[in-house]
Amino acid sequence: MFSENGSMQPTERWLKWGVSVLAAGVLAVSGLGAATAQNAKKSNAKPAAKAAAKKPASTAKKAAAGAAGAAAAGAAAAHSGPIELQVWHTLNPQQAAEFDTLVQRFNEQQHGFTVKVTGKPSAEALIEDGIAAVRAKRAPHLVELPDNRSPEFIARQGAILPMYELLAKYPIKDLRWFLPQTTSTMRDAKGRLLALPWMADIPIYLYNRDLYRRAGLNPDAPPRTWREMQAHLIALLQNGVSCPYATSWQTWVHVENLSAMHNTAYATRNNGLDGSNGAQLLANDLLHVRHLALMMSWVRSHLFPVRSDRDQADASFASGECAVLTSGSSALSLVQSKANFSYGVAPLPYYEEEATHPSTPFVGGSAFWALGGHSTAEQKALATFIAYLASPVVASEWHQKTGFLPLTEAAYRASDVSFYKNIPGAEAVVRAMANPPAKFTRGFRLNNYDRVSEIIDSELNAVWNGVKPPKQGLDDAVARSSAVMSAKR
Repeated sequence: MFSENGSMQPTERWLKWGVSVLAAGVLAVSGLGAATAQNAKKSNAKPAAKAAAKKPASTAKKAAAGAAGAAAAGAAAAHSGPIELQVWHTLNPQQAAEFDTLVQRFNEQQHGFTVKVTGKPSAEALIEDGIAAVRAKRAPHLVELPDNRSPEFIARQGAILPMYELLAKYPIKDLRWFLPQTTSTMRDAKGRLLALPWMADIPIYLYNRDLYRRAGLNPDAPPRTWREMQAHLIALLQNGVSCPYATSWQTWVHVENLSAMHNTAYATRNNGLDGSNGAQLLANDLLHVRHLALMMSWVRSHLFPVRSDRDQADASFASGECAVLTSGSSALSLVQSKANFSYGVAPLPYYEEEATHPSTPFVGGSAFWALGGHSTAEQKALATFIAYLASPVVASEWHQKTGFLPLTEAAYRASDVSFYKNIPGAEAVVRAMANPPAKFTRGFRLNNYDRVSEIIDSELNAVWNGVKPPKQGLDDAVARSSAVMSAKR
């Protein structure tokens, strides 16, 4: 987390699957000496520097102790003057522009307080600003944190105000509509909402309908299975498409959700939901080995030339370079703003020899977490703002402009018919998420998963580059992950 000179270093995948540098730099220094810095994927995603070096233990203890004192002093300070809620995020430019529009509309309604949004350009800038804010007793009220697959761990930290506690004091009418499937990753074992899943994301199949037509493919019939997809990619390649297929978030799509789409266990102990201690990955089973072997054959055949562990491949699709993309539904924010072609979406493919029908994917993405230490008046104001975000009209607009899942059933019903009509397949994908989750699609809870996902990414890259065969890559990923998951946090 820290370099040898004590400066904080950003991590590469902090926006999707870890407590992130924000949690380490803002939360840990806000009295969270027990929190371990983690990095992230998805949720949803800006580039940051690669792996970070650890800070010496003695320095870390001093930083935590000093920050804890600063946080305690900040919490004790009584609020005075007009209330201005501070909301920090790391949204991409398209998502940030939409969020700014919604906040401006809220401020114009004159609720007796204002909301100030701060978008951070990098992990390092966010951390430095967070440390300064805590020391100046001006900690933010709401911050975006990624899904680290251990939300209970985050919620136990002293600077966090769990969402269910805030909303128990100041109820909002739309709370009963929070979709369980959308919010499951941000609930504890008792089903209590820990954070607002404002950036809930699922992996999807996006395809260029114009290129499909040019290749003689039916644009209204995207592939249901990976085998059918191979035939589509071959047709695209034979008709002059140099990049038939690209993927973002390779571990999320090709490892984690391969299990989910077939309703098979991703890890022991019920995917860690029965207790993450002792849980082991099952990502080297026959399903995963066969899938990775097929993907590697696509790489060699030039069907699958673009692969990324973050969201880089999204741009290759939005530009029209690649005909097919697997990525998060949040990629639609970029695609809607950049693509000058007709496109559609579909669920991830599956193997019909492995399942009679496809299941639903794991929900990922980041969420808004409330921070404690603020006055009662500020907490009440924060609940008012959250109620606004959860209102059907606002949540529906956010869903349509960004591709994130609708926060509530009411938000889904409020979505314009024209939105789904203009993006063929989008409504079916969203509607499927309203179904009750299957046995192994409710999510997973695994220790130190941010580090695990980095290990899997590195092993996938070794396979793509021909350094290791698929089985060895997956066996090594599981073996290396086992040691990491059993380590103390």
